[in-house]
Parts: sequence; C-alpha cells; structure tokens
Amino acid sequence: MHNKLLAGSDDRPLVQELLKNLAMALPRLEKLLEDCSGHWGYEDPIYRFYHQSFKVYQLQAQTLEIVAQLKALLPDADLHEWFVQIISEGTDKTFAMEDNAQWLAVTRPIVEAFFHARYFLEMAVTYGKELSIPPRVLPSGWAAFLTLYNLR
Repeated sequence: MHNKLLAGSDDRPLVQELLKNLAMALPRLEKLLEDCSGHWGYEDPIYRFYHQSFKVYQLQAQTLEIVAQLKALLPDADLHEWFVQIISEGTDKTFAMEDNAQWLAVTRPIVEAFFHARYFLEMAVTYGKELSIPPRVLPSGWAAFLTLYNLR
C-alpha cells in the first residue's frame, strides 16, 4: 500500500501547469543557463566581486532576467517571499565610490541574489529535461523548484 501512495504523479493543476510551461520554455531557459554559466556570465562577474570591481554590478541585469523567465512560467503565482527578499536586496543598486569602503555589505547581496536565481534556473532546466510528469516522490531539486512557487 505504501508504494501505491508514493507512485504516480502530482495531479495538482498548478503543478501540472508549471511543468507544461516549463517544457515549452525549456529551449529559452537552457540558453539562459548557458549564458549564466560561461566566462562572461559567471566566471568574470564572480571574479569582479573578489577583485572589488564595479563590474560586479552588471550581475543585476542577469539576475533580473532569470527572475523574469522563472516568473513567466507561472505568472499568477507569488514567488517564495525569501527569494523575493533576496532578489530585492541584491538588485536595483548603482555603484558609488563610497561602496568600496563597505564592499561586502554592498555587493555581496548582488552575488547572493544571482546565485539564488541561477540555482532555480538550473533546477528548472534539470527537471524540465528529466520529468515528463510531476512526481509525487520529489527529488530535492524539484521540491525546491516547487517551493519557489509556494507549491510545496
């Protein structure tokens, strides 16, 4: 009996819609993940953080693009409040010379927001490829992805 309860798919309409939308958006999300994983979209901006270069501020545009693409998968759903707070605290920043004196306090939220957004993008791509139906037994990454949309 226990195996029967665990088998099958998650038949909640919003979860079904999310996976359907994810499958349709997969090529675009794969390209975005590729862009956020290469030299200019990942290696260089993180180096710029440690090099104390204002170029780390450029990560904000990538972060906001990722968030927009994730939000578009389920437009009427509110994203997880902690995620929204992390994104809010790590975007809409403009470099000022005074930032150099408090570099970590000012720029670490930019990098943190990018890492969180990129994580959920990676989970979207991973499970968009792997899943044809939303499972009842949840791999951790899929569970996290559902949590982003407050579906867990």
